[in-house]
Amino acid sequence: MNKYLSSITNAFKTPELQKKLFFTAFIFLVFRIFAHIPIPGVDLVKLKTLFSQSELLGLLDIFSGGTLVNFSVMAVGLNPYINASIIFQLLTMVFPKLEELSKEGEYGREKINQYTRLLTVPLAAVQGIGMFALLKSQGIIQVQSPLTLASMIVTMTAGTVLLMWFGELISEFGIGNGISLLIFAGIVGRLPVSFIQTLSLVNQELIVNALIFLVLAFLVIGAIVFINEAVRQVPVHYAKRIRGNKMYGGSSTYLPLRLNQAGVIPIIFAVSIVLIPSMLGRFVSVIPNKTLADIANFIVRVFSTDSIIYNLIYFILVIGFTYFYTAVTFNPQKISGEIQKYGGFIPGIRPGTPTANYLNYILTRITLAGAVFLGVIAILPAIMKQITGISTLTIGGTGILIVVSVVLETVKSLEAQLLMRSYEGFLK
Repeated sequence: MNKYLSSITNAFKTPELQKKLFFTAFIFLVFRIFAHIPIPGVDLVKLKTLFSQSELLGLLDIFSGGTLVNFSVMAVGLNPYINASIIFQLLTMVFPKLEELSKEGEYGREKINQYTRLLTVPLAAVQGIGMFALLKSQGIIQVQSPLTLASMIVTMTAGTVLLMWFGELISEFGIGNGISLLIFAGIVGRLPVSFIQTLSLVNQELIVNALIFLVLAFLVIGAIVFINEAVRQVPVHYAKRIRGNKMYGGSSTYLPLRLNQAGVIPIIFAVSIVLIPSMLGRFVSVIPNKTLADIANFIVRVFSTDSIIYNLIYFILVIGFTYFYTAVTFNPQKISGEIQKYGGFIPGIRPGTPTANYLNYILTRITLAGAVFLGVIAILPAIMKQITGISTLTIGGTGILIVVSVVLETVKSLEAQLLMRSYEGFLK
């Protein structure tokens, strides 16, 4: 903790990093102003009520940076860009040409980023249309004119493009990953509202529960930091090679396998699926057919966010998607081939297929620990609510994971830039 605080303090003492920090803060300010400019024709009271009843919409609001609950000009937010990034990340594993492009250094990354931006535009338009249809069915939007509808969709799409541009400005001229920081700002920006709501309900029992909540929150944050930073170090030795009169190799290093290899992606996939039954149930429950309406209401009750069935299915899906995403993004056969290509080997393990099997064995074991942890984080809001009885302060486990991950990533970026400046000063 002292190391992180000293990095932030030293960054403010460095003129160049100070400018980057102030630029990032300025973009945050502009972003929060846009987040409170609503699109006309929306009943904001009904909208907030709907969001309080749907965890899926709450998750979309997280990735919009807190703009969706106000239905601002940036209502669709960064979700289309995140979806486009995930799509291209998966396509890179499937199509060899994209995989080759991703290995071409800065040029390849820039090309893939360009394709991601282009895909973001139609995805934003489609999500805007879907959001309009959902809110209109709930009587929240009163729009009759097709021209008004078209202007609303164009506004939401343009808002996503503008927000994406803000993120890229932060990445280029500010500190850290701009997209992650905007999501972080949206989550943190809602904390004051949650605290005010909690203070309005203050009584003696609530104060005790709030203290329990804070203790548990610190423990959870500590656990997230530990899991995010945890790696299994697999030793790799490189054999000595003689070329001419010189000897090369003979070094030892390690292959770091992260405990949480998949990040927050499995939670996003799992919550998108587990909330489908309740979303469909809400639509069907308003139809005139009494039998279908009763079945739909039963499904809504069974898959409510407080039910045991919902949280159990959610937990199992997170574990399943963690294994799936890890298998897609980490290829033991490919890593084994790279190690063998450069004359490396794992002590006690033969190169080639045995090395791939050994890496797969280790990865399967550590992924189980990471998957169970992500599953607990996913159902954390329900657990905290049952223990403390406080729902106003409960932030989704996804939100906590994002906040902690972004803070760690940003501090590491500051440390890297401070270290680089130290080397530059030494060379001068």
